[in-house]
Amino acid sequence: MTTLLALDTATEACSVALLHNGQVFSRYAVIPRLHAQSILPMISEVLAEAGIAKTDLEAIAFGRGPGAFTGLRIAVGVVQGLAFALRIPVLPVSNLAAIAQRACREQSVQQVAVAIDARMDEVYWGCYAIVDGEVRLQDIEAVLAPEHAQLPCAATGEWFAAGTGWQAYGERMSVAVTGRAEQLLPHAEDILTLAQGMWQRGEAVSAEAAQPIYLRDQVATPKQS
Repeated sequence: MTTLLALDTATEACSVALLHNGQVFSRYAVIPRLHAQSILPMISEVLAEAGIAKTDLEAIAFGRGPGAFTGLRIAVGVVQGLAFALRIPVLPVSNLAAIAQRACREQSVQQVAVAIDARMDEVYWGCYAIVDGEVRLQDIEAVLAPEHAQLPCAATGEWFAAGTGWQAYGERMSVAVTGRAEQLLPHAEDILTLAQGMWQRGEAVSAEAAQPIYLRDQVATPKQS
């Protein structure tokens, strides 16, 4: 049986999930600015609950962004440290996709328009549809002004809204949705679900390739006047 670890620190939520012998063990907490202190103890807790050691892991999945700069660096640092030490591959998973997967799991919806508050009067945006139990990106992931958010050109049927971008800028997004989960954050359990599909398709990469995806390339540099 496959043994995979998943973790996420990209938003206000901090979470870990472990798949072992077909069972999932997880921890989840909304703890802004406490991710660095909490993520390793969470990993130790799920390993202990499953009764296994780090050396039993076959791969590590993580939320690769978009999200908070500091949170993404924490995740990448932890993942690379573990993966290099254990000599195992990694599975980078989109945080937008993770939110969509969680919305499908908790709300029983089929199509999700995800918006994360990106600050600077923008949102991280992505649209997803469930296919064989796994969400698939329907267009592109982007960072854009709320007014520019739109469903894919070929979109049909009902769409559900998820993510903090809807709470912050929902009144400025002219996108027709049938319901909202405006406070929904990524959960490592859903990263684990998406990572299982990636693992089965042979999409794991080396630890060196565990890099954050910011979408906004200039996030760490001042704007030019």
